[in-house]
Amino acid sequence: MEAQLYYGGRGHPGIHARIFAVDNPATNEVIGNAVLADPDDVSLAVDAASQAFPQWSRSSFRDRSHVLLAIYQAITDHREELARLLTQEEGKSLAESDAEIRYGARFFEYYAAQVFQSYGHMIFPPMNSHTGWTAKVPVGVAVLITPWNYPFAMICRKMAPALAAGCTVVVKPAEQTPLIAWRFFSLLHTLALQPGVINLVTGDPEVVGPALIQDKRVRKISFTGSTAVGRRILSNAAKNITSVSLELGGNAPFIVFDDANIDDAIAGIMACKFRNAGQICVAANRIYVQRSIAPKVIRQLVKAATGLVVGNGMAPNTQIGPLINQDAIDKVITHLHDAEDKGAQVEIGGLRRPGPGYFFEPTIVTGVNEGMLLVREETFGPVAPLSVFDTEEDAFQTANNTPYGLSAYVYTTNLGRAMRASQLLEFGLIGINDPIPSRVEAPIGGWKESGLGREGGDQGIEEFLETKYVSMRF
Repeated sequence: MEAQLYYGGRGHPGIHARIFAVDNPATNEVIGNAVLADPDDVSLAVDAASQAFPQWSRSSFRDRSHVLLAIYQAITDHREELARLLTQEEGKSLAESDAEIRYGARFFEYYAAQVFQSYGHMIFPPMNSHTGWTAKVPVGVAVLITPWNYPFAMICRKMAPALAAGCTVVVKPAEQTPLIAWRFFSLLHTLALQPGVINLVTGDPEVVGPALIQDKRVRKISFTGSTAVGRRILSNAAKNITSVSLELGGNAPFIVFDDANIDDAIAGIMACKFRNAGQICVAANRIYVQRSIAPKVIRQLVKAATGLVVGNGMAPNTQIGPLINQDAIDKVITHLHDAEDKGAQVEIGGLRRPGPGYFFEPTIVTGVNEGMLLVREETFGPVAPLSVFDTEEDAFQTANNTPYGLSAYVYTTNLGRAMRASQLLEFGLIGINDPIPSRVEAPIGGWKESGLGREGGDQGIEEFLETKYVSMRF
């Protein structure tokens, strides 16, 4: 595939026609090329979005809703093709890729209805000579910067509410996964949208990112990625007082109490930890098990992990695909060596698979403590570190002992304990006996260093709207 930039309603090879290769992480083979945009390309994309904004922002709710439904249908009609490309580019299994495509499509279906809810309300002050009202208006040109681990769904989760709100968008996908973005835009091109409403720039984030963020015509930045990069974006956006939404890194605790259904808890850990080879910001990163049931949980978890099939995501029986690149492998190995040096035990796995591709064995580690990198940092790989706790108070206190606050998970059959967990855990997304709590209809976002703002649900569209208040004396 030869991907291009997209702005002004058509594809562009880039002003200087420079390209970079995109590899399949399962085979290390080149599967396509994408354009290295430069600041002039970025400026042209923002030009297009800025010129299209007045007309698109004044379009009717009905027209916007129809556009979003047309996008939903286009994704649905090409679901199989998109899933195959996603697996080749990112590595996850075909089953997971298909689920991601369906998940992404649903954002357009959902926000096609939410369009009609984005209005203000009347205000009646306690004075007979005054009245007033609020109006919800689109914030302006929105820059959407998306990660490589869910490269299709994250574009959809940002683009759907932005378009529904009346914003025009410039999408910057991760440099590891530009092909799925280009294929998506080429599908959208067939819908004959107003030129400039949707725009795409690819390439080096150190070049493209600053050019986007520093452009004063950009009024909204929505970023999903690491906390370190999010901090830089926030700092740079402050120069223009640009509105910023950030979904950043996580360090999710997964707490299993002794009253939990252990079979359900094991299934939950497997789903929450090993999906997408552990490369999920909401993946379980720290697993805490109450001491009395720890031996049984460890035995069952080792057995379950032993049965996972690691391989090329294009194979129908694959459950664990490759990591995204060598840097990801190196990080997992560094975290494991640190843990072993500090007394942890690898119960299963712990090795890279030989041969081409960035495959790493599903790994269970016990004897983990709070001083290890496995606990302090986001590993982003198929490694499940376990430690034990004694009391509920210990579990919640240890779970909160992190600068991150994106997601947390609790397994218990005690309703009171579940309610206390929902109140005491300092995280924006909490799954109680639910390993995959993310929903199109529900908001997701982090506390503390895990981000600002919310995506999804009715709060997702609010991120792309400004509130205007009008007071009238008569």
